[in-house]
Amino acid sequence: MADMSTFADDEDIARWRSEGRGDILASLDSGEKVWAGDRIVLSGGGRLSSCSFLKRENGLACCSIYDTRPKVCREFQAGTSRLCSLWTD
Repeated sequence: MADMSTFADDEDIARWRSEGRGDILASLDSGEKVWAGDRIVLSGGGRLSSCSFLKRENGLACCSIYDTRPKVCREFQAGTSRLCSLWTD
């Protein structure tokens, strides 16, 4: 399996603490979700169908923590993962 680490770095965690974002920090505390290079997976090996902060409504999806999303999301390049609707073979 690919080298995996949590999907948030120390700067993200410090920012969320200063912002009082216990909702985001609680998702990290579980230790279940890890970044696997192009997707978030469960530490036990299972895959998530989508990010727990991705909200869908009326056929549209949006990030519910966009303004404070983690570095891995800020640096994600659209189309570089099969998870992205812009993916092309």
